[in-house]
Amino acid sequence: MCLLETFSRETVLARRHRLKTPLCLTSSTYRYRNRKEPAVSTLTRMLSTHPARSADVAAELIACIEACTECQQTCAVCADACLSEEMVTDLTTCIRTNLDCADICAATASLLTRKPGTISVLRAALEACRAACAACAEECEKHADMHEHCRVCADACRRCEKACTDLLELI
Repeated sequence: MCLLETFSRETVLARRHRLKTPLCLTSSTYRYRNRKEPAVSTLTRMLSTHPARSADVAAELIACIEACTECQQTCAVCADACLSEEMVTDLTTCIRTNLDCADICAATASLLTRKPGTISVLRAALEACRAACAACAEECEKHADMHEHCRVCADACRRCEKACTDLLELI
């Protein structure tokens, strides 16, 4: 039996103790470490049960939502890390670009999680997200040799930019 259902932490730990199987606990999935079945995210499970969602774009949609969420969080942390650097005045543009990108990624992820009212609004959000990610990645890459957090952020922005591009090609 694979624990793909979300149980209370107490239930999961009680079953783990009884089964003596190592369990991987993450915020959105529970799964056995040594099993072949992949962990299924809560987002994947929710979208797969949605009656108005098409199965043909499900993988790209989920990838884009996850990339936008990851990028939003990464950009927020990068901005905060830049504020802690000694040369913070040299990073003003980077901080502002990080915060802009984080906000656009958050809005895009939010729009993607529900059925759009109009496809043109969704396309505009994806295009804006792709542009914000490209600009943020470009700015962070300028500082990547000096600040590791900027390199990590640039990588997340490039992944999100690609995910938005991939989804735009399908809609």
